[in-house]
Amino acid sequence: MTATRLSARNLCAFYGETQVLHGLDFDVREGGVTAFLGANGAGKTSTLRALCGMIRSTGEVTFAGVPIFGRATEDIARLGIAHVPEGRGTFSRMTVEENLHLGAMTRSDRAGIASDIERVHGYFPKLGERRRQQAGTLSGGEQQMLAIARALMLRPRLLLLDEPSFGLAPMMVEEVFTILRKLKEEEGVSMLLVEQNATVALALADHAYLLETGQLVMSGPARDIGRDENVQRAYLGY
Repeated sequence: MTATRLSARNLCAFYGETQVLHGLDFDVREGGVTAFLGANGAGKTSTLRALCGMIRSTGEVTFAGVPIFGRATEDIARLGIAHVPEGRGTFSRMTVEENLHLGAMTRSDRAGIASDIERVHGYFPKLGERRRQQAGTLSGGEQQMLAIARALMLRPRLLLLDEPSFGLAPMMVEEVFTILRKLKEEEGVSMLLVEQNATVALALADHAYLLETGQLVMSGPARDIGRDENVQRAYLGY
């Protein structure tokens, strides 16, 4: 049986007095990809923010069996949870290489950091070619690659990915998701993927959840979710 990397039970979240998540129960398996699908405003981004300690939340969340609620966001990152936010979040005035070094700011192993920079260049050759270029001058797809590469510099055990296809041309979406599949297959990085592009999300994921107005309304193997007529009609355009 595959071990559980992250487990959430009765997860609720709030912005001020407004409750945006209502008792979510879900798991991310070790080395697996779990996708959260849903329309804008369904609570997908709020779920990732709750896991990172960025908004007020209640419930129980464990990572590799260790409770993480109540910890500071930076402490959660040190446990091996890397968050790739919507909108990429690159430091636009810094170079590509400086952004990568920022991703490793909690580490002190210089040789390992240098080795990992070369490793991520292997996944993202374009970043190697542009290592001295300001991040703000990269294309949208290249900035998305940089955001993922920077997260990898943490050597994460879990990647939280918020809409990695947002604003990208179809060819660039395919390229980004091909790299994510390599990370899953070659490095066994667990992923929690929030994505409106249900087609690419379900092709990558092992398990999927459908979120509506802060509540989980469907879950199951990604292949089965993709075959559901309601999902096909609402999210896959069939």
